[in-house]
Amino acid sequence: MFDQNTLAVIFVGLMGLSVLMYAILDGYDLGVGMLIPTDNSEHADIMVASIGPFWDANETWLVLAVGLLLIAFPAAHSFTLKALYLPATFMLIGLILRGVAFDFRAKASFSHQPTWNKIFKLGSLIASLTQGYMLGMYVNGFDTSITGYLFATLSAIGVSSAYCFIGATWLVMKTEGELQLKSIKVAQRTLIIAFIGIAAVSATNLLFNPDIYVKWFTFPNILFLMPIPIVCAALFTLAFVLLRRLQNNPEHGAGLPFFLCILIFTLSFAGLGFSFFPYIVPNQLTIWQAVAAPESLNFLLYGAIVVVPTILMYTAYSYRVFWGKVQELRYY
Repeated sequence: MFDQNTLAVIFVGLMGLSVLMYAILDGYDLGVGMLIPTDNSEHADIMVASIGPFWDANETWLVLAVGLLLIAFPAAHSFTLKALYLPATFMLIGLILRGVAFDFRAKASFSHQPTWNKIFKLGSLIASLTQGYMLGMYVNGFDTSITGYLFATLSAIGVSSAYCFIGATWLVMKTEGELQLKSIKVAQRTLIIAFIGIAAVSATNLLFNPDIYVKWFTFPNILFLMPIPIVCAALFTLAFVLLRRLQNNPEHGAGLPFFLCILIFTLSFAGLGFSFFPYIVPNQLTIWQAVAAPESLNFLLYGAIVVVPTILMYTAYSYRVFWGKVQELRYY
């Protein structure tokens, strides 16, 4: 059906789509989880209700991304998992804590609910930090020097801040009253931290990766690549201005900061993807070196043609059904 090189591009594109969808969709509910208050059960219930219909399905994209990596690029999967085995284990622990706490907070007595809220918050924080750490280690080519670990730590803080930012903008869009006003203030603070984090990680990456610097700042690439950071900075600025205006009129354009955040995530991911293409393991393996046999991939492609659109459709449908302001949390 397709030759091996074409299949490599198709599957790395599908994997990139899966990672981006996960970062946006599970990113906001991880952010909401980190922002859950431990001293206000009413606000905690509303925040949980805002992500309740979506949070479990959002993780489907992580499963799809890892599955595509395993089947389409087995050499890269083996290399990456070996290098990131420990943080990946902690990420899974965080996700498990979230799942357990989400269900148990509904079944526990009222006096125990704050404990499960704390566990949900802790699980979200662990998952976010480890994802950011793994991203940092991946970007620096799994450098195990002090500099590599410091970069990964910076990435962990940056990704967690970005998740808190998109989570706060989700709450601005989905909630009302006091919680919405608090979310606006949190979104403003996390926006600044996320901007500094993304700028610092980008600058550090350019500094320690000469090949990426050349790719971005040589002609003619600079003509179509430089608009990416410029537009990102403009989107951050616009989001900050909109959040300030929402403090006085919280119902006028409450969803705009969230959609601006989606654009920021998308542009940042596009810039990162271009920086490392065609490497699937930075400076180690290209997609051509790691791709599986064409016979396997052609067979897998038939499944992907069905599965990926199906996931996109039910994701869109679920958001359509549960769109609008969050309702009171109920367990049936």
